[in-house]
Amino acid sequence: MSKTPNDQAFDSLVEQLAAIEHERWAHWQKYLHEKGQRQSDGSVLLPADLVARWERQIDAPYDALPEEEKDSDREQVRKYFPLLKRWLEHFAGLEE
Repeated sequence: MSKTPNDQAFDSLVEQLAAIEHERWAHWQKYLHEKGQRQSDGSVLLPADLVARWERQIDAPYDALPEEEKDSDREQVRKYFPLLKRWLEHFAGLEE
């Protein structure tokens, strides 16, 4: 069964969002590795204070985070907006 143009557009959107997500993840991993100490076996040892902070953040719902930590999440979400805006404008233009 062939895909409709909407299905193809949605598949394209998923791929573009996945590329943004990979970029976000790679940025985080680079940051994480820079905070750690490279070991002779190639592993990375993370400072206990950072691990404790990140575990606290993992266990906290978004609403319970301090504003500066929410700002960090908001910054990441904003990276998706240009693509979503283009996608929505494209489909709004098709409906006219």
